[in-house]
Amino acid sequence: MISDGLKTEFDRDGYIALPGLLSGSEVDALCAEATAIATGERGEVLGAEELAGRGEAALAKVLAIHFPHKASPLMRGTLFHPRIVEVLEALVGPDVKAMQSMLFVKNAGKPGQAWHQDEHYIPTRDRSLIGVWIALDDATIDNGCLWMHPGSHRHGIIWPTRAHGDPRFDNGEEAHAFPYEREGGVPVEIGRGGVAFFNGYTLHRSLDNKRASGYRRALVNHYMSARSMLPWAFGLPPTPRDDFRDIVMVAGEDPYAYKGLADITFPFVRPEDPAQAMNVFGRAAAFAAKRSA
Repeated sequence: MISDGLKTEFDRDGYIALPGLLSGSEVDALCAEATAIATGERGEVLGAEELAGRGEAALAKVLAIHFPHKASPLMRGTLFHPRIVEVLEALVGPDVKAMQSMLFVKNAGKPGQAWHQDEHYIPTRDRSLIGVWIALDDATIDNGCLWMHPGSHRHGIIWPTRAHGDPRFDNGEEAHAFPYEREGGVPVEIGRGGVAFFNGYTLHRSLDNKRASGYRRALVNHYMSARSMLPWAFGLPPTPRDDFRDIVMVAGEDPYAYKGLADITFPFVRPEDPAQAMNVFGRAAAFAAKRSA
């Protein structure tokens, strides 16, 4: 069981990093699965049309695969990994649901993400959002590991965002106006198979991969307490009464099971080219709107 000390650390800092939660063979299988998804071996994946048949080289053109759990039974099964669920039950349980998965590739020379808070993108009613960041390669300072501002979740504030124009980061906006140094923070270096858990309000970022070769792959799944409704709809404007029901229960009971489940999200690839990425996002949002109508 997760110790009281780790729970205290999470509540204080807004994150914890636990080494070796996944075995080497489990990580190998996830890496192979990422290539299979990107090249169409797991069925139709929006944005992957031009990558099909290129094998491992296809990943070099990809920044991220969104909702891989919708394409791959292995990725979906990882949502339920017993060592991860045990931690989630202690941090946000007893009833826990997942709503999103993303697999970041970050090939050598590719950008990271500027300071942001996940709750800015996936707003919950009870502030229970938690990101689970699974290292599929050793994540180090030079290849773009996570950085955190410890304790930043305790403000309970979603900070404003703006364009950054910084080549170290992708074209996502950067949070600002918070009481921390922009170039400050604490690096979270973690070995292959290690897992970082962080609160949805915690300010975090990753820098670019400065190595001459090699990936810094990470599978990131998002969870929250199932006792709260989720006013989020991927690609669609939420309303206060919305309860996003395209979820996966991983622990406990679903108090809102009477509402049934939805099938709105779908796997898609975010290419490294910004123009291509915007095109894919636009197509994905339109497709999601159609499926939720």
